[in-house]
Amino acid sequence: MGEMGIDGIEIEASPAAVWVWGCAPLRVLSSALVGGELDASRHILNMHVENGYKAESPARDLIAFARRLGIAGPFVGVMTAAPTHEAAVVTERLDGVTVTAVVTVGLGTPIAAGRSPVAPWRPSTINTIVLVDGVLERAAGVNAVITATEAKTVALAEAGIQTPEGLSATGTATDAVVVAWTGRGPALAYLGPATLGGWLIGRTVHRAVARGLGRP
Repeated sequence: MGEMGIDGIEIEASPAAVWVWGCAPLRVLSSALVGGELDASRHILNMHVENGYKAESPARDLIAFARRLGIAGPFVGVMTAAPTHEAAVVTERLDGVTVTAVVTVGLGTPIAAGRSPVAPWRPSTINTIVLVDGVLERAAGVNAVITATEAKTVALAEAGIQTPEGLSATGTATDAVVVAWTGRGPALAYLGPATLGGWLIGRTVHRAVARGLGRP
């Protein structure tokens, strides 16, 4: 295992955004504000906004930002008030499978899913991008979302993050997840924690969220 990137995928973290792009289109599954319906894209953006950000159309702002970057085609886009230049990037590989997690951590509205009251929207979120060098079934992408979310929740619990009501936080009110895969290399039919790929997703996301929380 070691922290090198995935060939053909570039990651740039600046004060304006985290920008992930592939030399070839990446297959994608996401809860993204823009591009959530896409099956493939070369570009994933996590755009930074100010803490007091309010807009009639956040999606329109994301699209305008992408065009300023020169992204003319479809893209996957999320936004956060967390400092994007401090994004935690963690890569691990084992037995021919490589996974990278790119996470920005903001705790504007910590919630306990299923127990917290309806929370106001705020732009400070935990946004997770999971990159897998492999061939995924669509169901495996859903597995990856579940595994990444579970790993995030463990990291929050270990850090003692609580909601305003004193509950153990499971995330924030507006967290987003993007899973992207290269479509080459090992075939991964499942990505639950019992599989090698799922184990790597859990490790990378847990480490990245912990790092974003200022923990080793």
